[in-house]
Amino acid sequence: MTTGHDGETLTAAIAAVLSVTGAVDKADATRRLHLAYRAGQYPVRGQTRPPDRPARPARPVLLPPRDMPKRRRAGTDATRIALIHAVAHIELNAIDLALDLVARFATPEMPEAFIADWLKVADDESRHFLMLQDRLQALDATYGDLPAHDGLWEAAMATSGDILARIAVAHMVLEARGLDVTPAMIARFTRLGDAETARVLKVIYDDEITHVATASDWFTRLTGLSGPARDRRWQELVRQGFRGRLKPPFNAVARRAAGMEPGMYEPLAGE
Repeated sequence: MTTGHDGETLTAAIAAVLSVTGAVDKADATRRLHLAYRAGQYPVRGQTRPPDRPARPARPVLLPPRDMPKRRRAGTDATRIALIHAVAHIELNAIDLALDLVARFATPEMPEAFIADWLKVADDESRHFLMLQDRLQALDATYGDLPAHDGLWEAAMATSGDILARIAVAHMVLEARGLDVTPAMIARFTRLGDAETARVLKVIYDDEITHVATASDWFTRLTGLSGPARDRRWQELVRQGFRGRLKPPFNAVARRAAGMEPGMYEPLAGE
């Protein structure tokens, strides 16, 4: 049986992409990897472990969330750049999270659908990052111009030993948060007359519903639970693995479309 490009297994190819330093280069490499996987060029999964921390460019400077600069006055180009840059940083992290999930947890027993689903998520996140980078460049900026925080990857490291905790925290808490806040961002850019950025954010929003749905589906499959028992297991993992608190208001419509009912997450909002 042959392996992929230059004899690589799938996990080795993923580890190589995670080791790409440039943000645009990583997004492009992820898209190529997904195309190659769909073409059947990686029939062997392999056992290459992903790096504990994916490679990142020298910029942006990563700061603790409490040290992030305050947003500037609404309506200025500087504010638009700051908002787009923040979302682009999240999308770059999301590329790494999806790739790491496959390389770390795609054991021989894991269904092939798991790999297909999460590489599709990684490809979507790459497309999102590239669209946002285009918007930054249209404003004479680029990814890395502003500082960013490292909260997403801190959550990934804290859940690196447990696939259920990783899915519960990284994808059903942190990624689901995007469903709550993105509609207001879309409205804000629309008011500012930036229809193109609003369009890009709408594409991202629609895709993120499917990503949270993917996470919810795999959480159900891997736990073998449903209904209140599934909710209690998720709440238990979030209490153990997430250091923040769930912040209302919640976008109940989008969350329900992604397989998350209010009875699942609302009990944690006040804790």
